[in-house]
Amino acid sequence: MTQTCSRIEAVFRERGPKGQLAFMPFIAAGDPDLPRTADLLKALAGAGADLIELGFPYSDPIADGPVIQASYTRALAQKTTVDGIFEMVGSLKEESMPPLVAMVSYAIIFRHGTDRFIEQASQAGFSGFIVPDLPSEEASELAPQMQAAGLDLIQLLAPTTTAQRTESIVAHSSGFIYCIAVSGTTGERDQVAGELIEQLKSLKQKTKTPLAVGFGIGKPEHLDPLRGVADGAIVGSAIVKHLQLLSDGGKSFEETLQEIEAFARSMAEAAHRE
Repeated sequence: MTQTCSRIEAVFRERGPKGQLAFMPFIAAGDPDLPRTADLLKALAGAGADLIELGFPYSDPIADGPVIQASYTRALAQKTTVDGIFEMVGSLKEESMPPLVAMVSYAIIFRHGTDRFIEQASQAGFSGFIVPDLPSEEASELAPQMQAAGLDLIQLLAPTTTAQRTESIVAHSSGFIYCIAVSGTTGERDQVAGELIEQLKSLKQKTKTPLAVGFGIGKPEHLDPLRGVADGAIVGSAIVKHLQLLSDGGKSFEETLQEIEAFARSMAEAAHRE
């Protein structure tokens, strides 16, 4: 029996044979508010994003640096809710959108109700979840539930992840594995660490699941070392920092949107270079 390819897997299958990287920008839902989050999602799609990671604001985010923490704080100040996010994403169903991936704490899923969260996410149009604080034992239960709903469960793998934990992540991840480029929190860095390249090469020997790299990816030149060892690049802080300027009153939303779209286009073009 042939297993159906998910929307996320289809992206990597299209880019990989061409020697290209899939480009996945990140923004937080509700920053500056949900209607303008919808505008940002459409702009990122138009700029060439292959997938888009949408963060569910959380008061105690795991591993996020100050730029994304501040974005979550602004979103929470707007009274952003889980139901509101699903409603906003659902309103984009008629748009030509790439696969949307929810970055969401397991605490949010659990509090909302796992079955309800999965059902609403599927109906809204999400293609998968990244759950940064998901324990191994919970992953073995959540993965089949999500698979039954047509969603991928994506897990994070850090440079410090133990061999046993790596085996569990490889076993229960689908869509792609989120490989953290450096130890520490999210944020821009000057270069890609050599240790990451070695880790990616090792992982390639253990799994056929695509590998996407995040944390510290913020410039087109960061992508070149990833070619041949990774399948995708995730960019967060370099985009979200534009929304900080908007919050500070230094830019209008129209200017901010144009700048984010131009930056995203430059990253997509670099990612798609053959």
